[in-house]
Amino acid sequence: MNEADVLIIGAGPSGAVASALLTAAGRSVIVLEKQQFPRFSIGESLLPHCMRFIEMAGMMQPLVDAGYQHKNGAVFVRNGQFNSFDFRDKVSPGWGTTYQVVRADFDHLLAREAERLGADIRYRQEILECEFVRDRVRLLAQTADGERLRYDGRFLLDASGFGRVLPRLLKLDRPSQFPVRRSINTHVEDRITHPDYDRNKILIGVHPEQHDVWYWLIPFSGGRSSIGVVARDSFYQGLPTDPLTRIRGLIEQEPTFALLLKDAVYDTQVREIAGYAADVSSLWGPGFALLGNAGEFLDPVFSSGVTIAMKSASLAVAAVDRQLDGEAVDWEADYAKPLKRGVDTFRAFVETWYDGRFQDIVFYKRQQPEVKRMIAAILAGYAWDEANPYVEEPMRRLEVLAKVCRAQAE
Repeated sequence: MNEADVLIIGAGPSGAVASALLTAAGRSVIVLEKQQFPRFSIGESLLPHCMRFIEMAGMMQPLVDAGYQHKNGAVFVRNGQFNSFDFRDKVSPGWGTTYQVVRADFDHLLAREAERLGADIRYRQEILECEFVRDRVRLLAQTADGERLRYDGRFLLDASGFGRVLPRLLKLDRPSQFPVRRSINTHVEDRITHPDYDRNKILIGVHPEQHDVWYWLIPFSGGRSSIGVVARDSFYQGLPTDPLTRIRGLIEQEPTFALLLKDAVYDTQVREIAGYAADVSSLWGPGFALLGNAGEFLDPVFSSGVTIAMKSASLAVAAVDRQLDGEAVDWEADYAKPLKRGVDTFRAFVETWYDGRFQDIVFYKRQQPEVKRMIAAILAGYAWDEANPYVEEPMRRLEVLAKVCRAQAE
């Protein structure tokens, strides 16, 4: 049977959570995924706010049982100066801890749980066409064997992530406000033995000379880590073209990363991803909504991607469920605007990170505890908590705080 209440494109975190929530509400769901799981993906350092959506979807216990690396915060380093944020010490209520995960395994776990809860996930099906006829949506998909199948539903959620299926088919794409940046990354057997290293926190480093170039070190369980560097394309010009030589050379340029990873074994393919920032003209339309990265992706610096994806799934499912019950839904007011509120908060933090203002806040030595707790809440993913002044007026608050920090640091 190729008919369901809701069709979902993509079985990643937003698709898995959305399908689990919909089946719990009594809706029939078919999820069409182009790839076969498990498959590689970046975005390996979750934020605590994600745990709320995993909990809502009924997937918490399998996640706990999986043995992923515990995460309770973030450490930043620039030119030998450190500052850490403990996500348990924040102004927003809710989870203060989460996990750092190998996404191939984590995404597969969520998809399997969605299937156990009643979702019908069909892998290796590429969407070729999408048509909206009155109150129905029709998809044409092609299997890996070349067979073409038609699907019919009452509503469509695009959770295709960087595949961005509907933005491409419906011509919804528009240029991102962010410049093109490139990530080079890999997994290593890290062999980190330094006594001060905290595996419960992501480490974010700043290049000693180019402060808009940054590094990540995400520890996994079992002595492995994800490492990566993000910079504009122009930064890579003149560097070795061999990916392994390139990333090892870049790690050597940042002293803390060089020290921690001095014995690391580079045993995994080095990958590069460029031009990942994306935006759309609308997050919804008659009969469809875009979830997570299919709608907008900002930047990986604060690990916001999975949080935004899961938040979008929870908002969209609530609206879809009402619409399928015959209620009139204002998708702009009930979905797009609430989702964008948190996205805009993250956007302010990303913009000020790259222009240096947020870096000056992070590395300011005399931070006020209450302000730090407000910042920690955003970094923990609570970008929709309007009781936090840095959600209510993110850019203005960051601008004022950066000026104070810079003035007092002089």
